Amino acid sequence: MSYNDPAADFRLAMTGVCSDVLVAEEDQGHIIGSVLVGHDGHRGWLYYLATATRAQGSGVGRKLVEAAEQWLRERGAVKAQLLVRERNSGVVSFYERLGYEVTPRVLMSKCL
Repeated sequence: MSYNDPAADFRLAMTGVCSDVLVAEEDQGHIIGSVLVGHDGHRGWLYYLATATRAQGSGVGRKLVEAAEQWLRERGAVKAQLLVRERNSGVVSFYERLGYEVTPRVLMSKCL
C-alpha cells in the first residue's frame, strides 16, 4: 500500500526553498542513493532515504544522512527528525547507530 506519491513529493522538494533532494553517485555517475531533506525553520526532517541494493552496507546511507544533517545545520535547524513505519522496524537500528533515538510521541495527522 502506498501512503504517499513519491514523485509528487520529489517535485515539491525540488521547487521548495525549505527542501531539497541530495543524491549519491558512483564515480561513473550512476545514482546509488538519495534522501529528501526539509525543514520548517526549527526542525529538520529526513524522508525517503534509499540506497541501491549493491551499495547497501558500504556507508552510502550514513553519508547521505550526514549530508542531510549538514544541510539542515546550514539552514539553522536545531533538530533532525524522521519517521519509520512500524513494519519497517529493521531500519531503526541503522538510525540508532547514527545517534537517533526512538522518541515517544503521539503522531496525529489528517488527510487533506
